[in-house]
Amino acid sequence: MNRRACQATLLACGSAALAFAQAGAQPNKVGIIHIQNAIISTRDGQKAAQELQARFDPRSKALEQKNNEINALRDQLQKGSNTLSEEARQKLIREIDQKTRNLNRDTEDARTEFDQEQQKFLQSMGEKIMVVIYKYAQDNGYSVILDVSSPQTPVLYAANSVDITNDIVALYDKNSPTAAAPAAPAVSRPATPPAALKPVPAAKPTAAKKP
Repeated sequence: MNRRACQATLLACGSAALAFAQAGAQPNKVGIIHIQNAIISTRDGQKAAQELQARFDPRSKALEQKNNEINALRDQLQKGSNTLSEEARQKLIREIDQKTRNLNRDTEDARTEFDQEQQKFLQSMGEKIMVVIYKYAQDNGYSVILDVSSPQTPVLYAANSVDITNDIVALYDKNSPTAAAPAAPAVSRPATPPAALKPVPAAKPTAAKKP
């Protein structure tokens, strides 16, 4: 996933630093949470991430096929450096350049759409997680809960005993309609764009070797 987009979405839903001041709360009771891991570790989060990945797989494969076609043309250009006429070489170079530009444009469009859909997912899940965190903090007397997944939360040290990430995931799943479903394999970060959603280098003319 686009890390900056992920962080921006989480910050927008108030997860950079989660502070809960309560009357009668135990003094200095502080907890930490890695909210990105919490979101993707819930059953709802894993299901949404898998669906998003599956949705873009066909598009990724189509882009990969186009990239393979470009590589084949580049091989043709390289192998024909001594046999192709100058006109044929230039025509092949123009074809490679055009296909590369088209592929990069399609790739950028796919990445933009992927990031937008992922941000919607993160925002929706972030709002639900916030409700669970707030209730957990009230029920357990926390004064402050910090999101350590954000670099803007300068936590230099925290004992494992104050990490509530797993507790929040368990509490969310317990109250989720999908709680009865089998747990998906845990992952540690939001879905990342398929490998094919990356820009392709522009073609470089291959100089013909002199006899």
